[in-house]
Amino acid sequence: MAYLPNSDVDRAEMLAALGLDTQEQLFREIPGHLLHPVLDLPSPLSELELGQEMRRLADANRPLGQWDCFLGAGIYSRFIPAVVGATIGRPEFYTAYTPYQAEASQGYLQTIFEFQSMVAELYDLDVANASMYDAATATAEGALLATLHTGRRRVLAVASLHPEILAVLKTYISGRGADLVLIPTVAGTADLVAAEQLLSQGEAAVVITPQPNFLGLLEPVAQLVELAHGAGALALVVADPVAAAVVEPPGALGADIAAGDGQQLGIPPQLGGPTVGLLACRQELVRRIPGRLVGMTKDSRGGRAYCLTLQTREQHIRRERATSNICTNHALMALAATTYLAKMGEAGLRQVADISYRRAHELAARLEAVPGFRLRFPEQPFLWEFVLEGPQPAELTLGHLEQQGILGGYPLGGVDPELVNCHLVCATETSSPAAIARYQTALGELVPRGAAQAVTV
Repeated sequence: MAYLPNSDVDRAEMLAALGLDTQEQLFREIPGHLLHPVLDLPSPLSELELGQEMRRLADANRPLGQWDCFLGAGIYSRFIPAVVGATIGRPEFYTAYTPYQAEASQGYLQTIFEFQSMVAELYDLDVANASMYDAATATAEGALLATLHTGRRRVLAVASLHPEILAVLKTYISGRGADLVLIPTVAGTADLVAAEQLLSQGEAAVVITPQPNFLGLLEPVAQLVELAHGAGALALVVADPVAAAVVEPPGALGADIAAGDGQQLGIPPQLGGPTVGLLACRQELVRRIPGRLVGMTKDSRGGRAYCLTLQTREQHIRRERATSNICTNHALMALAATTYLAKMGEAGLRQVADISYRRAHELAARLEAVPGFRLRFPEQPFLWEFVLEGPQPAELTLGHLEQQGILGGYPLGGVDPELVNCHLVCATETSSPAAIARYQTALGELVPRGAAQAVTV
C-alpha cells in the first residue's frame, strides 16, 4: 500500500486531541542532550570510498576456512556441495518470504513438501513440519506439544542436553506453567535409575533425550523411551540428523517426537545462525504440531498441486485453539537442507557420517597419546565429538592452539566447573589427515615429556 504522510491539518487535529499545541511538546519529558545528541560521525563517503573501507574491514576478519577447525558443540564445519548455494541463490527463492496464503508459489510449496518428506524419512517418523528456527525452538515446541497432548506439566530432560537448548526449553515451558526436571548423568550419560525414580514421582508429560548428547556421547535412548512410555509420558529425542544416518533413528527406537538442527545439512556456521529447526512426530500427534504443514493435493484440472494443509499458529486460527505462537519457518535454510539431502542421498549421508567417525576416532587416539592428555569418558562410545582433558584450564590450551592456527575445540569449564581442564573436540569429513597431524604436533609442543602425572584423575 502507498505510504501517505499526515498532512498539517491531520497533525494539528491529533495534537489538539492530546491537549498539545506543538509537536515538540510530545517529547518534553526527554532531556535535551538525549533528544538532540551531538554525533561525532566521520564525513560521508562516496560509493568508491565506502567499498574500499568495507574491504579494509573485511580483511581484518579471518575466515573459518583459514583455520584447522575442530569446533562443534552444536555448530559444525561440514562440506557443502556447490549446488546448495546455486539453488538458494536463485532470485525466486532468495528474495521470497515464507508463504502465507494458498496462492503461494507452487515451486516454493513443493520444496517445503520435499523438506518435510526428507526429515520424516530421516527420523523414521510419520510427519514433519515446515521447520522451526533451530534445535532449541524445535525441542521447546516439541515439549509444549507433549504437555498439550498429555495434559501434564512436568518435563523431564537428560542433563546432558545442550545447555543452550535447556535454557530455551526452560523459558518456553515456564510460560505454559510447566516445570523442567533434569535427569542426572553418570559417566557422561543419563542415569537410568534416577530417570525411573523421577518418572515415579509424578505425572511427566515427556522425557527429552539427546542423541548424541552435548559431550558427544551416545545415550541409552531405547531404555529411556521405554521408561517414558511405561510412565504414560511421550518420548522426544533431540537427534543429530547426520547421526540418524548411522545409528537407529528416533522413530525406530519408539520415540513419539524428534527434534534437531539442520545446520549440518548444507548451512555454513556463519557466526552461529541462522540455521533451521527440525521437528517430526507420529501421525496421531499431527494436529498438535506447531507451525505449518504443506501437503500434496490435486488442482481443479486433476493435476498435482501443493497447499498449506495445516496451520496451527496464532496468526491463522483463533488464539485459544493455536498450538504455538511461533511466527515463521526458516524456508530458505530449509531449502538449503533439502538441496543438500537431495544431492547427498542416503549413501552420501552415510559416507559423511562414516568419514567423520573415523577421523574423530583417529584424532582422539592421537591426542590421547600426547603426554598429559586423556579422554574424559574413555569407556563411553562417541561418534565425532569427544571430551579431552588436559593438565591445565582448557582456555590456556585452546589459546596455544589458536596461535598455531588451530581452533581446537569448545572449553567446558563454563558448562561444568568440574570440566575446567576439558574441552570438546569435533572432527568431521572436513578435518583432513594433515590437520589432525598438526593438532597432535601443536598439543605435543604445549606439554613437555613426562608431564602426564599432572593430570588429575
